[in-house]
Amino acid sequence: MSPLKVFLCHASDDKPLVRELYGRLAEGGIEPWLDEVDILPGQDWDLEIKQAVRRADAVVVLLSRASTTKRGYLQKEIKIAFDTAAEQPEGSIFLIPARLEDCAVPESLQKWQYVDLFRENGFDRLLRSLLKTNSGKKK
Repeated sequence: MSPLKVFLCHASDDKPLVRELYGRLAEGGIEPWLDEVDILPGQDWDLEIKQAVRRADAVVVLLSRASTTKRGYLQKEIKIAFDTAAEQPEGSIFLIPARLEDCAVPESLQKWQYVDLFRENGFDRLLRSLLKTNSGKKK
């Protein structure tokens, strides 16, 4: 089975924490997607992001006080993730809101259970969720 592909949707303000999460996921055998790693110079970044979301087995929307109030491309990424989530089988795990710090979860994401990555067991809970996603992948 190929590694689980996970798109990390985040605000640029949160990049240091996202890099840390990227490393932990990669160490665990998961294939995280991060713009600064996966978009090469000269590529159409908008197209690459759309394709990465559509190819992902899961999208983790990383939330912080900065990201929940930010306008711009982050909101577009979340909308692409919503559209892709709507194409998934009912009851499957695809979109996972993950709080990087204590912050409000936007109303548009409240239908999905979120995980607090700043809590002691947060990363383990995220991994459990991703492994459940992986168990549903086609072999």
